[in-house]
Amino acid sequence: MTSGELDALLRVTSSTYRGDSPDIAFGTYDGAVGRLVLAATSKGTVACSFEPENDVFELISRTVGRFIGPDPRRLDPLRRELDAYFSGRLRAFATPVDLALATPFARTVLQKTMAVPYGTTTTLERIGESIGRPRALRAIGNALASNPVCVIVPCHRVVREDGGLGDYAGGVAAKQHLLNVERRVSTGP
Repeated sequence: MTSGELDALLRVTSSTYRGDSPDIAFGTYDGAVGRLVLAATSKGTVACSFEPENDVFELISRTVGRFIGPDPRRLDPLRRELDAYFSGRLRAFATPVDLALATPFARTVLQKTMAVPYGTTTTLERIGESIGRPRALRAIGNALASNPVCVIVPCHRVVREDGGLGDYAGGVAAKQHLLNVERRVSTGP
C-alpha cells in the first residue's frame, strides 16, 4: 500500500462513519528523532512507532480494529507530551499505554521496561532476571525490537551489558538522542 493509498483509505474510512469518532485514532508526529506513527484506542496509545505508516495501519487493522481514522482531539495530547519530552520538560508520560499489539511475553518485558527510571539505563540481563527468565536474552531482545509504543515505553533505556547502545527500532542515532535528552535533564545544564 502506498502512502497515497493509505491517505485515500483513511479518508474513505473516516467519511463512511459520518462524523463518528474512529475507534482507533491514527496520525503521525514529526519530532527530533524523525517521524513516529501514532495510534490510540479507547485504552491508550497503541502505537508510537518508527515503522512505515502503511505497516502500522495494516497491523492495527488486522489486530485491533478496522474503524481507523484521523482524530486530532485524541492524538494532540500525546503530541504535546512528545514535544515536552523532547524539549526536556517531561520525565513521565501521562498518556495511558495499550499493549494490544504486543505478545503476552513482550507485554511482560515492556511492562518491566516501563519501570526503568528516566535518565537511567538497564540491560537485557537485568530485565531477564527481573522477569524470571535470565536465559531468554534473544526473546527479550526481540520483544524490545518489536515495541509498538517506542519512546513512551522506553526500550531505548535498555543497553548492552558491555555499555554499548545496542540496536533500536529508530536507529542508533535516535537511541543516543533519547538517552542524551534524559541525561541532560537528569544531570542539569
